[in-house]
Amino acid sequence: MKIYKVGLPFIGMSSLMLLMSPLANAAEMSNMDHGSMDMSGMDMSDMDHSSMDMSGMGMSDMDHSKMDMSGMDMSDMDHSGMDMSGMDHGSMDMSGMQGGKAPADARSPDYSNGVPYGRYGQPMMMGSLPLWGVSVDDLGYQFDDDQINYEFDTWYGTDSNRVTLRSEGSIQTKDDKEIDSLTSLSYWKPLSIFWNGEAGVAYDTENDKSAVMAGIAGTAPYFIETDARAYLYTDGQVRLDLGAEYEWRLDQHWVVIPEVELTAFSKDDTDNHITKGFNEFGADVRLTYEMLSRQLAPYVGISYETALGNARDLRRQEDEAVDSSSVTAGVKFWF
Repeated sequence: MKIYKVGLPFIGMSSLMLLMSPLANAAEMSNMDHGSMDMSGMDMSDMDHSSMDMSGMGMSDMDHSKMDMSGMDMSDMDHSGMDMSGMDHGSMDMSGMQGGKAPADARSPDYSNGVPYGRYGQPMMMGSLPLWGVSVDDLGYQFDDDQINYEFDTWYGTDSNRVTLRSEGSIQTKDDKEIDSLTSLSYWKPLSIFWNGEAGVAYDTENDKSAVMAGIAGTAPYFIETDARAYLYTDGQVRLDLGAEYEWRLDQHWVVIPEVELTAFSKDDTDNHITKGFNEFGADVRLTYEMLSRQLAPYVGISYETALGNARDLRRQEDEAVDSSSVTAGVKFWF
């Protein structure tokens, strides 16, 4: 029996060629120039790329800058299994896929899109619309001192810039009915989220002098309403007013409001009963009931005032009371 071995070399050579073909294809694709390839007509929507391994294709040397992929439909392609970590996309130009830049008139700056505003004109944002307001923080009667106390401020402007008129004082209801008031006209502007600044001019009827005023007012931690104002009078006297107020809300209508005030001066002025340093300290507690959308709030309370430092001796020399307290009743409102 004869055994023919002629076919064995042919079979071995064929197997070797089959094994070498993937390496040849990979080497061939690494040197391919894809710059002139036109893939616009290819429909790859039904292709499944999940099992494709492109890590060995050697695409780092490919020139993708001239590839036209604008007509390719790849919406249904599954790229979850594709490994493209070795690709260099730095020189790829894909601007044509986005349709180019938007035209300059794609959207008008005022968002009208060319539609006219009509007879009422362009609308205005609420933050830039000038408004006005009046707030009367205190209008009450002190029974023991027999006087009317008041404090109010009114303003006109926007949330960024305002003109403010503010006044506080007392009116005697007996004897000569003397009026002591401190009135200021100032420019108001926010300094931060919780603080506002003021600067302007003021007039004090108690010493009959005008002054330049600067101050800061806002909300301190724990929702304490705080204000500090300094007044420079024409004679060089400097007055400093400090105040703090807190609203302790019992329910939707009843509110307890404690308030303290402190006044200091830079030099002595015996003609106006003023001494250098802290002169007066005042405190009161009011129980208010808010009604009419909280715009109107009647109140009852107790007030206390005392002289400090050398001001106590000056008042004793002039036979004036050093300390005083009184029951008060009044109303506060705003509109």
